[in-house]
Amino acid sequence: MPLFSKKSWGDEQTRERMVEVQLRGRGIGDQRVLDAFLQVPRHRFVSVQYQNEAYADYPLPIGSGQTISQPYIVAAMVEALGLTPESKVLEIGTGCGYQTAILAEVAAEVFTIEIIPGLAVRAQALLESLEYPAVHFRTGDGSLGWPEAAPFDGIVVSAAPSRVPDPLLEQLDDDGCCVIPVGDTQQLLKRLRRDGDSWKAETMMAVRFVPMTGPR
Repeated sequence: MPLFSKKSWGDEQTRERMVEVQLRGRGIGDQRVLDAFLQVPRHRFVSVQYQNEAYADYPLPIGSGQTISQPYIVAAMVEALGLTPESKVLEIGTGCGYQTAILAEVAAEVFTIEIIPGLAVRAQALLESLEYPAVHFRTGDGSLGWPEAAPFDGIVVSAAPSRVPDPLLEQLDDDGCCVIPVGDTQQLLKRLRRDGDSWKAETMMAVRFVPMTGPR
């Protein structure tokens, strides 16, 4: 399969329609986030059999029992972080690397952790081929965070723990945000903002993510 650059895929109208209908049409207003979705070729992050569904408004399997989240959920989570071009962000759950690429478009530096080695290797190879130099990769237990790279302006988690892991909260910079799904059978997407030694939490929406698991 030929390699496309992140800006060279021909069907730009497909991405524009996704942004206008699924994102802007449902309240995503951060223009930098919307621009990122226009730039990143989502079809490159799914297998060939799903490429004709890559821009649809639902999650798709990526192997190893994992999924790529629907575009709206990715956009809502990234927007909720409130990132700037100078931000440093930690992503827990690299998966196929699509959200990683979106984050790399809106932040200065991305640290991403994936617990499944096969997914981690595949995502790193793809993101490097798409020339995202400011992404740092690690394979391991994301609930521990990346302490030597902390503090982070934002932390986004793509798997649901029963409770928010303390190391992630501790690795937030002051006024930084963590966006994370929490719960077992019923999950809520939470945004937690650090204020000194306390964290202010708000509930964004009900969601359904794969559970956060320990090392494999």
